[in-house]
Amino acid sequence: MASATDDKNVIWLTQVSFDELTAELKELKEVTRVEVVKKVSTARDEGDLKENAGYHAARDELGKLDGRIQQLQDMLERAKVGETPPDDGVVEPGMKVTVRFPALGQEQTFLLGAREMAAEDLEVFSPQSALGEAIHGSKKGDTVSYVAPSGKSIDVEILDAVPFVD
Repeated sequence: MASATDDKNVIWLTQVSFDELTAELKELKEVTRVEVVKKVSTARDEGDLKENAGYHAARDELGKLDGRIQQLQDMLERAKVGETPPDDGVVEPGMKVTVRFPALGQEQTFLLGAREMAAEDLEVFSPQSALGEAIHGSKKGDTVSYVAPSGKSIDVEILDAVPFVD
């Protein structure tokens, strides 16, 4: 679990999301990976590896699977589970945030957290995204700027920040 000083690296998850990700990790490590390793072994036994498409496909599948396993392990290690952030209006992971983009005259409401959270009807922004980093620690009424991936500087006004309730 991350410390309070490492708050930007914390991934806030509901208990339901944490349990689902833990179950997925267990399934991937104990069942799926074992099956894929068997595929690699079986394909390897078929002969010349240079021209063995089955072997290369199985190795690619294993690489992607290992990447997902690593991603889940990292996410679960950094997870802050079931602890709803304080309802103090300060933007942090686990908050439902409403912002306004003055230049566009548009408002947007989203969850600052992990995509794996149970928020099907709400867009999710990572705390590590450009927008997430810019608004982290801000409160209602603050206007902050961030640089979009396009290189353009964008102003954003915080209209509201409340704890996300699953």
